[in-house]
Amino acid sequence: MTRPQAPKPEVNAAVYDSPFLKTLRRESAPHTPVWFMRQAGRYMPEYRALRAGKSMLDCIRTPELAAEITLQPIKAMPLDAAILFNDILTPLPTMGLDLDFVGGVGPVIHNPISSTKDVDMLGVPATAETMPYTAESIRMLVPELNSRGVPLIGFVGAPFTLASYAIEGKGSRNYEKTKRFMYAEPAAWGRLMGKFEALLADYLTEQVKAGASAVQIFDSWVGALSVYDYRTFVKPATGRLIERVKALGVPVIYFGTGATHLMPDMASLGSTVMGADWRLPLDEAWKLIQPDQAIQGNLDPLLLQAPWREVQYQTDRILAEAGGCAGHVFNVGHGILPETNPDMVRRLTEYVHEKTALSRSTD
Repeated sequence: MTRPQAPKPEVNAAVYDSPFLKTLRRESAPHTPVWFMRQAGRYMPEYRALRAGKSMLDCIRTPELAAEITLQPIKAMPLDAAILFNDILTPLPTMGLDLDFVGGVGPVIHNPISSTKDVDMLGVPATAETMPYTAESIRMLVPELNSRGVPLIGFVGAPFTLASYAIEGKGSRNYEKTKRFMYAEPAAWGRLMGKFEALLADYLTEQVKAGASAVQIFDSWVGALSVYDYRTFVKPATGRLIERVKALGVPVIYFGTGATHLMPDMASLGSTVMGADWRLPLDEAWKLIQPDQAIQGNLDPLLLQAPWREVQYQTDRILAEAGGCAGHVFNVGHGILPETNPDMVRRLTEYVHEKTALSRSTD
């Protein structure tokens, strides 16, 4: 049975015609749009000053702070999209998982999933009730962004990535606990993925209703899987999530790191845009996805700490691989690193705009 299409959300005219959203629709834009994963974050002095003495979760749960952090890079440089200041793990505490961000360690879950009973004990609460601060942050942001003609990207982590965090309890190199659980308890694993699918679909719905113009689904850890395991244990729930979010009427970006071998399968789920990391040339990555999909990427984030001559050379290479085709969003192939100089981020943004605007004006 075909799910009825949800009404398309109202979008400010300037935002709808922005280079970012035009590119996601694979329409001609005046320049290649630029935004960066983790563009609101630790590399910016303004962010560090605002975060002083405040926890990550406190900032996420305080709409005024989350909105200001989201706007900091937009005020500092001519980026083509804003991404909400949040974290992919924000939903976990609402399900009953004890999440903390530990300095020098990162996110830690103090009661990770270790049994089928733990899966069945997880709640799937209404996100409007448990995370109202997210929608409120978006509602605070939208008027300012509309006045600038800048779209807002909402986001979540993908079911597999969140399930992995919930089982591992912290960052992992080999995801041994996750894979053991997945192989040993396939029925419980299916229930776990279903819970994340339902929660994340609801959470993205609230973000879109509040004013997000596009969404990104981060599958940060999916590259650890074989093609068979992705198809068997991950693809069904992720595909349903993408289908449900596309029905909201906004573009959906799907991104995974170290997942080149999975790109054809990931792309087959029908997202509007596929994100590509830096491990494969952009033109080769573009051949692996669906003909109607846009592509996002794919500068190595460490290059932002290289001399300008190298940044410029590799940026030119990526733009050449895009070939001037409609549907390329310039981004790094993962998040901006904390040691990055904001001046380099600004310079790169301006350079991509100038170079691609010039090339399009001479076509």
